[in-house]
Amino acid sequence: MRIEPDIKLDFSDVLIRPQWSTAPSRASVKLTREFKFNEHVWTGIPIIAANMDTIGTFAMARAMVKHKMMACIHKYYPLEDLEKFFSEEEMNNSCFYTLGIKEDDFAKLEALCEKVTPKFICVDVANANTQFVIDRIKKIRYRFTNSTLMAGNIVTPEMVHHLIVNAGVEIVKVGTGSGALCLTRIVTGCGYPQLSAIIECADAAHGCGGKICSDGGITCPGDIAKGFGGGADFLMIGGFLAGHDECGGEKIDGRMKCYGMSSLEANNKYSGGLKDYKAAEGRCVEVPCKGPVAATLQEITGGLASAATYLGASKLKDFPKCCTFIRVNRTHNTVFEKQS
Repeated sequence: MRIEPDIKLDFSDVLIRPQWSTAPSRASVKLTREFKFNEHVWTGIPIIAANMDTIGTFAMARAMVKHKMMACIHKYYPLEDLEKFFSEEEMNNSCFYTLGIKEDDFAKLEALCEKVTPKFICVDVANANTQFVIDRIKKIRYRFTNSTLMAGNIVTPEMVHHLIVNAGVEIVKVGTGSGALCLTRIVTGCGYPQLSAIIECADAAHGCGGKICSDGGITCPGDIAKGFGGGADFLMIGGFLAGHDECGGEKIDGRMKCYGMSSLEANNKYSGGLKDYKAAEGRCVEVPCKGPVAATLQEITGGLASAATYLGASKLKDFPKCCTFIRVNRTHNTVFEKQS
């Protein structure tokens, strides 16, 4: 047993210090970024809708792409629907195909690639800190050499280096226990404060030529600005997008269900119930129906543009070098706690 003495920080532990800015207005801020992966280039606002089955829907993907953002399509769609979706050039260029590490997941992707090969693939595992997972990721990397590969989740610089250098991953997904619908910290005692995970993992990824995607912990647009300020290349959003028309949740009396993919509800729906060797590490909530997601995406981009003028950045790419965090007392809770 050992204890790391350094204090680790979540988004709610800090604010961004305002400072001198030369940006003439919010309208002048450049929020799009250009990333070169393998043989193709992606340009847009690096925000990704999470691959939860209530969030990573085809409808959400189309809304995100319309706003120059991305989506991670959930893995439970039938093969024929995925074939049709990824055959659309605009979707194939801006959306991640998601799979786990089971043989069935790999076989489904193989079958899809007989018709169309997604340019972006996400290997989604709650805990990627195992040799078995790494071996599966290597297999996927070897088979789909021309696709951009995102994989995780992890929270340490050592695993970032392992995934990028040894497993060939371009984007490492970072986050354990930080999601609003995640109970991992409560059930297992394991986790890592999200902002510190971003800062430490981004430093490691950029040092070996990779990128990171922060996954979890977003409760408001300000958290997105903090995530980019900490060095995240991409931000994945799940629960914050819940309740919109484009979501796949069940609607009841003006409210919509949203649940984590390790919840009892998800296990009952896709795995025939919770196995006797597992514990539910996610929860189910009901949120108010919010209408089209466009208004929320506008709130996000507007918040980022305004944040840029406060911290003195003329473009999103400059957030890390312009950002100074100040530690504060915790002042707010998650979006779901606010609504309860």
